[in-house]
Amino acid sequence: MKASRGRFHDRAAAGLALANELRRRAFAPPLIVLGLPRGGVAVAYEVASRLHAPLDVMLVRKIGMPDQPELAIGAIASGDIVVHEPRIEREIPSLAGTFDSLVALERRELERREPVFRKGLAPLELERKTVILIDDGIATGSTMLAAIRATRKAGATTIVAAAPVASAEAADLIRREADQVVILLAPASLFAIGEWYEHFEQLEDIEVSRMLALGRAHREASARL
Repeated sequence: MKASRGRFHDRAAAGLALANELRRRAFAPPLIVLGLPRGGVAVAYEVASRLHAPLDVMLVRKIGMPDQPELAIGAIASGDIVVHEPRIEREIPSLAGTFDSLVALERRELERREPVFRKGLAPLELERKTVILIDDGIATGSTMLAAIRATRKAGATTIVAAAPVASAEAADLIRREADQVVILLAPASLFAIGEWYEHFEQLEDIEVSRMLALGRAHREASARL
């Protein structure tokens, strides 16, 4: 449930609230839930559990401003997807020569995380599926946009972008490319995702891997019933 003053207690509570909203929608089967690491996986775990849907990770990385890594100037995703925010470079011309090197750096991190999260398992097949992409919050929209494009490239039939909270600007941006957008809170001013949670601890790779493993175990147990 939502916390007081329009905030969420933690990512698990946000996932429950998001799952309740998604359950009111009609999605064409088969359905897959993908979490954006790291925090989005914690939200997606709760959603997948309650929608009885397979859970996997959509590997994305934000490209941050060199001196302000929390400020996104782009993003990358699996499948050689690159989202570039040219407006930032117009405002700060010195970034034009560094974007490619930042992409290369983040791509190495993306490649490092894939075996850590997947534990040798192949990603779920997305072709002709309805895919719900979930993050714990969307500030600029760059990483979600990269996730949408990667999912589209993988052949998904319908793409739903969902998050407990997103800036109004980011929500408008992703509506241009997602088939559906589900946002619980869309404040006009959003400075940091953590402001909308009472508890917003940094998740480590091992915790993300644990949730993905639990999701796989639940799916395998359901298949045996």
